[in-house]
Amino acid sequence: MHAVVLHEFGDPAVLQPGPYPDPVDKPGWVTVELKAAALNWHDVLVRQGRYHSPLPHVIGADGAGVRRDTGDEVVIVPSLHWGARNEAPGPDWEILGDRSPGTYAQLVSVPAECLAPKPAGFTWAQAAALPLVGLTTYRALFTRGRLRSGESMLVVGAGGGIATMAVQLASHSGAVIAVTSSSTDKIAAAVANGAVGGVLHTDTDWTEQARALSPSRQGFDLVLDPVGRWVESIRALRPGGRLVVLGANAAETAAMDVRGFYFGQYDLLGTTMGNIRDFAGLLDLLAENRVPPPVIDRTFGLDDAARAHEHLETTRGFGKTVLEHA
Repeated sequence: MHAVVLHEFGDPAVLQPGPYPDPVDKPGWVTVELKAAALNWHDVLVRQGRYHSPLPHVIGADGAGVRRDTGDEVVIVPSLHWGARNEAPGPDWEILGDRSPGTYAQLVSVPAECLAPKPAGFTWAQAAALPLVGLTTYRALFTRGRLRSGESMLVVGAGGGIATMAVQLASHSGAVIAVTSSSTDKIAAAVANGAVGGVLHTDTDWTEQARALSPSRQGFDLVLDPVGRWVESIRALRPGGRLVVLGANAAETAAMDVRGFYFGQYDLLGTTMGNIRDFAGLLDLLAENRVPPPVIDRTFGLDDAARAHEHLETTRGFGKTVLEHA
């Protein structure tokens, strides 16, 4: 089959189109003929060698296409071997594209349980953009964050796939959402997407500005931090508020005020991509609340995966970057 093959770890230029062996289905696995694959920052980390993937390798977690055995149009849930406990994944858990060949290819093989129907009305690009970001965001907001209608939430770092999906899901669920960004254009786009307002986190007093946007002006019920700015994010919470952390692009360590944390009665919640039960909840939420499809920033052809990664790493876009398979 034709694929984008990783022969060495490195910058985007290591993503080279070429031949790769067709997948061979194991018992309980199914081959999907892919129509589109969406990019995630996780793909960048795999490309750089952070997850020690085997070489040569095909990366990519997100995809949508047609089951070869039934002809059904499906999206791929890239959470493999989660395990029986809902609280956290088991020791065999992996993200598609880490060790198993991923979606930057014509074909991919996945466990049959990791397939869900393509949502009605979604294009192939929109369907491909949904699984990882939608699943991760749904678990962060509702399974872990316990967000309820009428509550308030701040999203740190508007513009990426997680942030744009969080604004869509939370606003259509009855929550009041504000955002932060380094760009006034991204704040404006988030407001058009359902946020009530935003602040520039490049300002030294951005946490005070953010708190002023909360309904009580005393802080948010929940702060979603997909970049790792824990210390600042906690200052945007109300007493007893909840901080959900699911990324570390801005910082990988944090120096915490422990006494202030426990006197503030805060919850600090770590999360990652969810499981197939979370994805079922996501699909129900989309159907019941008429949530629009994921925001697509830009599409590329499969063979242009290197340019797509360069675009992703500029962080200038708003929404998801997608590869469309010819």
